[in-house]
Amino acid sequence: MPLPLYLLAVAVFAMGTSEFMLAGLVPDIAANLNVSVGAAGILTSAFAAGMIVGAPLMAALARRWPARASLLGFVLVFAVAHVVGALTTSFTVLLSTRVLAALANAGFLAVALTTAATLVATDQKGRALAVLLAGTTVATIVGVPGGAVLGTLISWRATFWAIALLCLPAAVGVIKGIPARVDTTSQGTAPGSSLRREIAQLAMPRLLLVMLLGALVNAATFATFTFLAPIVTDTAGLRGLWVSVALVLFGVGSFTGVTIAGRLSDQRPHIVIAIGGPLLLLGWVALAALATQPVALLLLVLVQGTLSFAVGSTLITRVLYEAAGAPTMGGSYATAALNIGAAGGPVVAAITLGADAGDLGPVWVSALLVAIALLIALPLRRVVTPRAGQAAR
Repeated sequence: MPLPLYLLAVAVFAMGTSEFMLAGLVPDIAANLNVSVGAAGILTSAFAAGMIVGAPLMAALARRWPARASLLGFVLVFAVAHVVGALTTSFTVLLSTRVLAALANAGFLAVALTTAATLVATDQKGRALAVLLAGTTVATIVGVPGGAVLGTLISWRATFWAIALLCLPAAVGVIKGIPARVDTTSQGTAPGSSLRREIAQLAMPRLLLVMLLGALVNAATFATFTFLAPIVTDTAGLRGLWVSVALVLFGVGSFTGVTIAGRLSDQRPHIVIAIGGPLLLLGWVALAALATQPVALLLLVLVQGTLSFAVGSTLITRVLYEAAGAPTMGGSYATAALNIGAAGGPVVAAITLGADAGDLGPVWVSALLVAIALLIALPLRRVVTPRAGQAAR
């Protein structure tokens, strides 16, 4: 894989740390800003909602801009949003900064995915996506647990300052790694690549199908991940620092899952979906049943991180293939699919926190969402995951 892909992954690491870090900070933010844990969890949904809106909007605005200038601008806006978030004492302002940061993140990721497609062969989109998502998974291994430790030892505001500082090397990576001559229209200057034509790709049933499935699986991931901290401390009875251990295990699993998907999603996506999908469902049910057992909980967090990202990233790779007719907007469709799930999952999960299921409500939501995805995908598996010859089309 080309070096610029790995430099883009550095920036994705900083942004991924921000997107996921609230999983370990929700209780502290709620206490500090005098809101409920459920309300604080909505910060994750606000970020995801900004990503949903921002992905196509920012991609459309930046499709005629040089890639390096676009990516650098998005990183700097992202940094400013975190500085404001670290300083505010208002939950409303914090919520607004999450939306602003999400818009910048969405624009960055949409342009980065499009740029990545210009750097690899047409049948290596899954591997390119795996490299970029590796930045996110490393964030869950290192950045998110580190943020949780900062939040526990100092305050949640220290984590926001750390993210702002992480944006500086990310900006340098963009400047050094992306040549000025590479722009987001390099695949879109051919006749027929107008914005209207690219948006019209969203009417394609196969594209809509894989976007829906990717959103459902990602919603399941975020439903539990957002509220993992209270499960670890209240349900399993572990101390606060064990939240960081659980986040590290989830991150290791997610990195493993993305690596597996990177090797299989281009040519053998059917294997990942047919085997990983049912196992993912069983894993959520097992986690709900065994969450009171610390060892079982931590082991299942590792397993679910692996399965969630293997299945989820394979489906998002299918979005990139099905959106081949939208060379400058396809990355935004993949980003939107990811974050529709990331927005919806925590909202539904937050509702269950006040129900009889208590802290385990989000886990049952995850199981239900994966079950729905499987009910849709398995009868249509030849459409969702075509065999090698079709997958590389």
